[in-house]
Amino acid sequence: MGTFALGIAEFVMMGILGELSADLNISVAHAGGLITAYATGVCCGAPCLLFARRQPLKRLMLIMAAIILIGNTLMAVAPNYNMMWAARFISGLPHGAYFGVGAIVARRLASPGREAGAVAFMIAGMTIATLAGVPLATFITNVVSWRVTFALVALSALATLIAIRVWVPQVKGLQDLGFWGQFKFLSTLAPWLIFGGVLFGQIGMYCWYSYIDPQMVHVAGFTTADMSWIMILAGFGMFLGNLVCGRLGDHYKPSIVASTVQALGVIVLIAFYILADHRIAALLLMILGTAILFGPGSPLQSSIVGYARGGEMLGAALIQIAYNAGNAIAARLGGQVIDHGYGYTAPALVGIPLILIGCTLLLILYRRYERSKA
Repeated sequence: MGTFALGIAEFVMMGILGELSADLNISVAHAGGLITAYATGVCCGAPCLLFARRQPLKRLMLIMAAIILIGNTLMAVAPNYNMMWAARFISGLPHGAYFGVGAIVARRLASPGREAGAVAFMIAGMTIATLAGVPLATFITNVVSWRVTFALVALSALATLIAIRVWVPQVKGLQDLGFWGQFKFLSTLAPWLIFGGVLFGQIGMYCWYSYIDPQMVHVAGFTTADMSWIMILAGFGMFLGNLVCGRLGDHYKPSIVASTVQALGVIVLIAFYILADHRIAALLLMILGTAILFGPGSPLQSSIVGYARGGEMLGAALIQIAYNAGNAIAARLGGQVIDHGYGYTAPALVGIPLILIGCTLLLILYRRYERSKA
């Protein structure tokens, strides 16, 4: 339920950028700054876990659910762009920390050998949000208002707060090695390869996906109203990618699963750039692209917790920083390319070399640390 609320809060912006920019009388690229605001909040909020190592994990999840509620309530009533930017920033503060703590709790509750699948199940809330919640929110925005959309996200956060209080069990706390002991795992290369693979891979794919709304409307020829069901297909791709890669992560090394999926992203982005003006091709490639965007998440999220012994919270926080720093950079990079007149599909090409860098880093991780291990 928590990742469901976060999924709507994060991904609804991609489907309503056109409506929101028209309502505020600003450019699409300027409205894209609200994507950056959310991602910036994630990057600033996740490191707070450094100071929460002694807190019960359930209590942390309750605090973060409350912040999700506050941020999205402020977004629903914000009177201007600057207030909206601040509200999006607050909404993003608990995102990385919630996923980080959630991954630790999921691994603690999972059977041995099923940790990646358990993390994928936790992340599935976000993929269900993209499959059902985001399209519904896009429809509500088109029919009523984007303010109602964020009010509903706030209600989802309230339901999450209640559900965690009632149903999430207490789990064993983390080993306290002191403040500086949390950083010890960073003296090895493996976590840095994961962070780099996540950052560059995310920038590459998100640079394209951040502007899926104008790409499908102005290039593929769909209407604004069509974006409701198009976002359902995008959510299906995310759901499928998370499910398949979560299962593969229980049977194969996370690094080889993630690097292979990222490599496929290069092919998809090239094809999208060429075929974006063909409706059927654009839809099919969008589904594949969103599957690739989300696929590496659960294997790598589970993997970093394993590599961060003694600093699990820091590791889980840093990978979320990598993901959302990638989102922030990608939204900005894609907006700059569009503003310079290269067209709505140009971000797809810009992302390709970045994906290749991420893929290479994950292959190095596999060869140096995982290839010979059972």
